[in-house]
Amino acid sequence: MAGSSHGHTPAAWTGVIIAFIGFCVSGAFMVMANPLGFWAGMVIIGVGGLVGVAMRAAGLGQAPKRQPQTAQLAHSEG
Repeated sequence: MAGSSHGHTPAAWTGVIIAFIGFCVSGAFMVMANPLGFWAGMVIIGVGGLVGVAMRAAGLGQAPKRQPQTAQLAHSEG
């Protein structure tokens, strides 16, 4: 997807980085057999998603693409 701006926004980067940290925390605590730490990491992953959505709502995400308006065909059969 050369030339695509998909995911190149502060909202996307921040959400993914927070979620990545959550995956690392969950993975480390899973290896240490600590369920509380594992679930804390899962919460961090969810927080990453919420932060990304909140930042997008604040205008730091990619603007929605609008579909080009096409001519409406008249359906006058008769």
